[in-house]
Amino acid sequence: MSLKTIPHWTVAAPLVAWAAIVAAPTFAASSLFIALLAVLLAGTVFAAVHHAEVVAHKVGEPYGTLILALAVTVIEVALIVSFMLAGGESKLALARDTIFSAIMITCNGIVGICLLLGGLRHREQNFQLSGAKVALTVLAAISVLALVLPNYGTSEPGPLLSSSQLAFTGVVSLVLYGAFVFVQTIRHRDYFLLEGSHSEDEHAPPPSVKVTMISLALLLVCLVGVVSLAKLLSPSIEGFVEAAGAPAAVVGIIIAALVLLPEGLAAANAARADRVQTSLNLALGSALASIGLTIPTVALIFVVMGEPLILGLENKETIFLVLTLLVSSMSLAVGRTTILQGIVHLVIFASFVFFAISP
Repeated sequence: MSLKTIPHWTVAAPLVAWAAIVAAPTFAASSLFIALLAVLLAGTVFAAVHHAEVVAHKVGEPYGTLILALAVTVIEVALIVSFMLAGGESKLALARDTIFSAIMITCNGIVGICLLLGGLRHREQNFQLSGAKVALTVLAAISVLALVLPNYGTSEPGPLLSSSQLAFTGVVSLVLYGAFVFVQTIRHRDYFLLEGSHSEDEHAPPPSVKVTMISLALLLVCLVGVVSLAKLLSPSIEGFVEAAGAPAAVVGIIIAALVLLPEGLAAANAARADRVQTSLNLALGSALASIGLTIPTVALIFVVMGEPLILGLENKETIFLVLTLLVSSMSLAVGRTTILQGIVHLVIFASFVFFAISP
């Protein structure tokens, strides 16, 4: 793969987006400019997907999906922290809402779409059961400890944690995620690779080092551009949510959806190409990175600042979390996927979105 194989639009999209970001102070009040930012956001997301796939093809699995998951999580943390620090007490639950939304989007939305698309095109698809079990085990532990347990502590009224509890939760989340990455990339790497897979591009020559480095640089430019565009669009998003009479938690859903869109598109493309193993690596890895890295980072910032942080889920969200973990453990329990599993996950995701908008 040479430099000529890099599509021109994947270079132009982030450059035009950054030009718009620079020009934003002059044209921010224009509704036409806001619409342009939304179009550029979509283009930059698609460009990010392309460059992520180039890097993933070069480094191989599961490192490729891990790179994208880590990059997107850094962006998610930056968005959450900037929104929370600027929003004051009204945004104390934004980290919780965004992390929970990320889990719902990845484990139900992305997984559901991938299983449905893969099942429609290939009837059945196989994946490594051991890898899915490892990911779900860690996800269940972190999500319950970080998002459910705070409601039952007595040092601070739920859903708050004391500074020591918040620090401990951050350390535990980081330890569990670090252990998962060690298992995924070193100790049991074979758990996340499917022997005998027949992806459409497995025989394609890997990109050169030069092309890979260019794509990696453009991926970072795209991801930071996505964050900047999302921040510029955030007042319009919050205004739309408020005008629609929807709860503030919907803002967290929108943030998570914007940040996870590149991974969602990459996972869907992999499923259509009969690489559902890559799809699941992306989806479950994103969910783990989202909570395993975001919780420690946000916890550290708020412990140092001495500010309160709301982490405990409300009853309705707790039910959705438990249902997601239960259904995921059963639907991914046989190492084969069909459209039925995809439909079940999508129904849960649709229910989550509906009850978030209409509580």
